[in-house]
Amino acid sequence: MKYGPKSQVADEPLDLSTLPDKRDYRRIDAFLREFVKVPKGTGAMSPFRLRGWQQDIIKAMYPPTGKRPRQGLVSMPRGNGKTSLAAALALYALLADDEPSAQVLVVASDERQARITFNMARRMIELDERLAEQIHIYSDRLYVPHNDATLYPMPAEPGALQGHDPTLTIVDELHVVTERVWEAVSLAAGKREQSLTMAISTPADTVDSIMWRLVDYGRAHPDDKSFRLVEYAAPEGCAIDDEKAWKEGNPALGDFLHTDAIAATLRTTREAAFRRYRLGQWTGRADSWLPWGLWEQRADTDRGTPDERESVVLAFDGSASGDSTALMGCTVDGYVFPVALWEAPDSDPRWRVPRHEVSGMVAAAFDRWNVLELAADPWGWRTELEEWSKTHGGRVIEWNTAHAARMAPATDRFYAAVIDQRLTHDGDPDVARHIGNCVAKSTPMGDLVAKDKRGSTRKIDAAVAAIVAYDRAAWHLANPPKRRRVVAHS
Repeated sequence: MKYGPKSQVADEPLDLSTLPDKRDYRRIDAFLREFVKVPKGTGAMSPFRLRGWQQDIIKAMYPPTGKRPRQGLVSMPRGNGKTSLAAALALYALLADDEPSAQVLVVASDERQARITFNMARRMIELDERLAEQIHIYSDRLYVPHNDATLYPMPAEPGALQGHDPTLTIVDELHVVTERVWEAVSLAAGKREQSLTMAISTPADTVDSIMWRLVDYGRAHPDDKSFRLVEYAAPEGCAIDDEKAWKEGNPALGDFLHTDAIAATLRTTREAAFRRYRLGQWTGRADSWLPWGLWEQRADTDRGTPDERESVVLAFDGSASGDSTALMGCTVDGYVFPVALWEAPDSDPRWRVPRHEVSGMVAAAFDRWNVLELAADPWGWRTELEEWSKTHGGRVIEWNTAHAARMAPATDRFYAAVIDQRLTHDGDPDVARHIGNCVAKSTPMGDLVAKDKRGSTRKIDAAVAAIVAYDRAAWHLANPPKRRRVVAHS
């Protein structure tokens, strides 16, 4: 079909008299059956018939009672027809939703990706003469003269998303879209009585993403009628070759998604990527040091802060500015807890670590517990370290966290203790964030924890100090102080 305006469009608008009047999932279902054909793949050229699980998605976004949500998110693995469903919904919003001068935005990470859904919608139009007679197809938009409705493919650039008045915004693959883009599309909506911003995506490769925040919100607030989350994923902890788990995460499996195709990718795909893309599971960060969710499983929130005079080991990892400084503790039986954590506010580049406050917290910790040892990284804090040594004697030692030959074995022992359930912690969210920010860096001596990239603002100092504290606590457990032998004299 040639791009550009038609010499003329049909004299009459599309006949929608056979569709249900109520603008909910039943009207959408009837519209798709009547006017839309599957453009390719299994069932190509046949009417677009919604499966039961697809109806569930549309019911969530276009409920039979009450108002539509303002925002929605569909999280599911690849290969389940996300793009074709998005294109079909875009055509419904363009032609049959009875919104004057409807405006549909298809937003993706770049223009090429946005055009995938656009081209799918264009092909659906070409396959039905009635639709083709109604719509002008341009290289950058679809336009319906009868109702002044327009569909635009848009790159995920905040500036390009300003000034629109959408009735429906579809964000394709939210996992590669930034928070600023989501804010831009969300703020653009809301000028109409009913407008919907809907994202369809596989899980992101990190929980430090707008998609994870929306998933987390949707799970915690299932009754929020303004936001709807529809999530398809295999059960957590399932074996990656469990075909029953595949089916639970992939509702199209055995229909237009073929089992042998998933089996083929299993043999050549890393486990974390397979779980994200094929099972719809969250794996934390693709390059995370600890397996996703394992740190949270080791929390012992009932235990709380160790009692006064309990034997503990402290570890200190400090910075001067622009980063964070952590003082962590660990009991000799492997219970990790934060003593104090200082972090630079993102908005203040002039921030400096309050050194007197740090020294005061160290002194308070020695007063509160039976501190067997304070292992401190001397970089940038040698003066304070010398003062602490004078005050607390041989219980203060230097521990250079940049020394791989020492740090790598400690990192390995910490990792093994988490895996083997020999380590517990108090569930502190800031420490969990630092642990989650760690990626594994391979060295000849073993893995070290590191930031995701040079200059990253993702803090890991509490994780580094926790590794040192656990390692030294384990040493003290294995090497208890010898008791003096008392010899009785007659």
